[in-house]
Amino acid sequence: MLSFARTPSGDFSVATFVALHLPGGERVPWHTVDKASWDETGVTITTVTGGVYRVNLEEPGFLPETIRERVQNSIVASRYVKLTTNAGVRFIARRIADTDVIEWELAFDDGIDGGDPGVLAAAEQALEQVRRSLGV
Repeated sequence: MLSFARTPSGDFSVATFVALHLPGGERVPWHTVDKASWDETGVTITTVTGGVYRVNLEEPGFLPETIRERVQNSIVASRYVKLTTNAGVRFIARRIADTDVIEWELAFDDGIDGGDPGVLAAAEQALEQVRRSLGV
């Protein structure tokens, strides 16, 4: 099922099974959406890489529900693992639509340097344990 909403300029935002298509031709695959927030004038989409897209909409129709459903359906698993006594990392497994491919996202707590080689090694070891326990 497709879902769409018109912008004030007459363009459309269209939700397909694979991605959200924004006015101007930008395509945002569901497995890359970190969050979507709505207000009275439209939607703001934030991706896992930090990209932010804002679309003003005249009438959202079923677009909010469709976005929520498609993003939630892309998440296969989500597990939190402590790396220190005060902080850790969330592992999120996301399925790329229309494939069997799973991508893992690592979301480190504030105060943990995900670029630190020691932290990265601990996170990779924890991810392997999570993957084995889930069979993913």
